[in-house]
Amino acid sequence: MIEIVAVGTPSLGDRSYLVTDGEVAFVVDPQRDVDRMLRLAERHGVEIRDVFETHVHNDYVTGGPALAAATGADYHVNAADPVEIHHCPIQDGDVIEAGVMRLRALATPGHTFTHLSYALEAPGRPPAVFTGGSLLYGATGRPDLLGPEQVGTLVRAQYASAHRLARELPPETEVYPTHGFGSLCASTQSEEVTESTIGRESKTNPVLTRGEEEYAESLLAGLDAYPAYYAHMAALNLAGPEAPDLSPPHRAGAAELRRRLRDGEWVVDLRSRTAFAAGHLPGALNFGLDGGFAVYLGWLIPWGTPVTLLGETPEDVAEAQRELVRIGVDRPAAAATGGPADWTGDNGEKPASLPTATFADLSAVRRERPVVVLDVRREAEWRESHLPGAVNIPLHDLPARLGEVPPGEVWAHCATGYRAAVAASLLAAAGRDVVAVDDTYTPNRVTRTG
Repeated sequence: MIEIVAVGTPSLGDRSYLVTDGEVAFVVDPQRDVDRMLRLAERHGVEIRDVFETHVHNDYVTGGPALAAATGADYHVNAADPVEIHHCPIQDGDVIEAGVMRLRALATPGHTFTHLSYALEAPGRPPAVFTGGSLLYGATGRPDLLGPEQVGTLVRAQYASAHRLARELPPETEVYPTHGFGSLCASTQSEEVTESTIGRESKTNPVLTRGEEEYAESLLAGLDAYPAYYAHMAALNLAGPEAPDLSPPHRAGAAELRRRLRDGEWVVDLRSRTAFAAGHLPGALNFGLDGGFAVYLGWLIPWGTPVTLLGETPEDVAEAQRELVRIGVDRPAAAATGGPADWTGDNGEKPASLPTATFADLSAVRRERPVVVLDVRREAEWRESHLPGAVNIPLHDLPARLGEVPPGEVWAHCATGYRAAVAASLLAAAGRDVVAVDDTYTPNRVTRTG
């Protein structure tokens, strides 16, 4: 009996897959922390024989080389990709057999030029296809990650690739994408869809229901910013990343935390924004584990800046470490656990607090006195609607544009409160008087813009 097991990484919006016939297995697009796959294979009592990459990933560091090294599996990468480590080159039309399973490579450029999908045939089940960043649920992978000069070519290649899959594979073929569950590698989001087939996508996916020009224009118009750390992922993946070191980091005391802050390093508080607002180490930045921790930290931090993690428990620090190695931040400089009183020490420094408010509070205060309303949502969100008189500096731009925030008391907001808390911690660390709006933004509070 063939079993396809999805291993989700919700923080990055991706899925990897372990596929087994009960004796042997193969893996598609494994994440960096390969211990998850190793445990899964052990639970199923199967041997991983092959590891496949659909493409050189832009949004995470692959675990393919490490998993192949740990299991002795063959590591399959497109023959056209200049991978620097030992691998098994594969190209369009090649067939790999694993037990009773038969996997055929299909060239599906669009997300990248060398993207491959893999069609699975096995007795006793419908066919399946692992589509990586090609055909997603209700969308396709974005075509702009290799630079603006390539977009026109790639968006049309993406259209042709989706139609190739729909043409060559039966309607009952199950679709298993890597991206599209919140990943910013997807052109649009379809998080509510958890499974699909070629037949369903042929009826609902814009790439298969619209003409090429309409599809291309709609997709390109909807593209927004993507994380800055993406620029580093391809080089890391081509070099063949090793398994990460997830051992506990060096433990820092209060004096060391103060020194690291003075040296301009990032000291990151992993607690919720509510806990951070109630009390925190002065100068620390709040990237809570309860939101898009790794995505936003990787997006904002100057690449290579040492990171120290502050968590309530060692388990919190370990979770953060796991999130960070997936985007190439391999070792925290240090860590500390406990709470603000532990991190400030006994030198007389007191924990800082951060005022929070609702949109109703913001409305009331604007009737009493002038304040700076800072909207840190992305530009596409801002264009759809925004508060009158607000200043828009997207969160990912804020570290470089702190000097553009107008003088005065700043009220920072986003859509749900998470990004506002990050922004408020950045502003507070820079010495600004700031209030974090911890509330849900809804368009009926705004003046719509065209």
